[in-house]
Amino acid sequence: MRDVRNIYEQQSRNKRDTALLMIVFILFIGLLGLGFDAFYLGTVSAEMFLPVGTMIAVGIGAVTAGWSLKNGAKAVLGSANAVPADESIPAEKQLVNIVEEISIASGLPKPKVYVIPDPDPNAFATGKDPQNSSIAVTQGLLDSLNREELQGVVAHEMSHIRNYDIRLMTVIAALIGAILLLSDWARRGMFWGGGRRRSRSSSGGAGGAVALVLFILWIVGVILAPLISQLMAMAVSRKREYYADASGAELTRNPMALATALGKLEAASAPTASIKRGSAHLCIVDPLGRKMNAREGATANLFASHPPILNRIERLKEMAYQLGPSS
Repeated sequence: MRDVRNIYEQQSRNKRDTALLMIVFILFIGLLGLGFDAFYLGTVSAEMFLPVGTMIAVGIGAVTAGWSLKNGAKAVLGSANAVPADESIPAEKQLVNIVEEISIASGLPKPKVYVIPDPDPNAFATGKDPQNSSIAVTQGLLDSLNREELQGVVAHEMSHIRNYDIRLMTVIAALIGAILLLSDWARRGMFWGGGRRRSRSSSGGAGGAVALVLFILWIVGVILAPLISQLMAMAVSRKREYYADASGAELTRNPMALATALGKLEAASAPTASIKRGSAHLCIVDPLGRKMNAREGATANLFASHPPILNRIERLKEMAYQLGPSS
């Protein structure tokens, strides 16, 4: 069954999800630090409780979460080599005009407009809220789409802004970086200073057996942390692409414009080299060109960052009454 949540419910949910996700990430980071304290530093035990590693890890997580809200958008744009749109160039002037039109239609402040010097067609929105937002498109998008199709893509990205997806997705991008940093820190710690403490904590009958099981679970958590954080980002991204397609089509009253734009983006064969893996979930289509995104089923639901483009096009055609309801 498809979700029919309205725009205000979606905004409220995204704000709650952002706060909840930040809390979950910080707690997870804290668990990584707590395991490091217990099994390597020996500062958390029955005789002592001085969670130095935990406090450092939580501090890093909290700072990263706060920093991502304030500066995450700037970092994402910088990593993609995005530059402000130049209105002396006709194609970029047209882009700025379209962004102004869609801003008026959505009732939102006009986002800053950027162009990424990359020949592959793609686009993303970023920022912490509608008052502090940006839309970036690649040169390839400007070169390959007509005006109506470009309107459809801009409306899609404006919907991410209106729905507060940008806040959630920008925070995810930054917190994934923190998870990668701390899991790497924990793995490196396995090679120094922990062996003697681990052997000491794993001796002593039933208590030692429990400690050993907890140690193994912590090691598995450290190893899987990067994968788990990536899977969370992908699951959140897939859901929000469908919402943004529908909401963007509502803004333009022209679902077929976005449908034909997505068809052109699907036909583009090269990956978007300028957009890094950590920002892939922000884009309208997967910039890495992974075949998994074209598949359906349980495996795709776990590992695909975007829903299949053909499914998105079908839904947009249904909105335009070009196809009957899916069976």
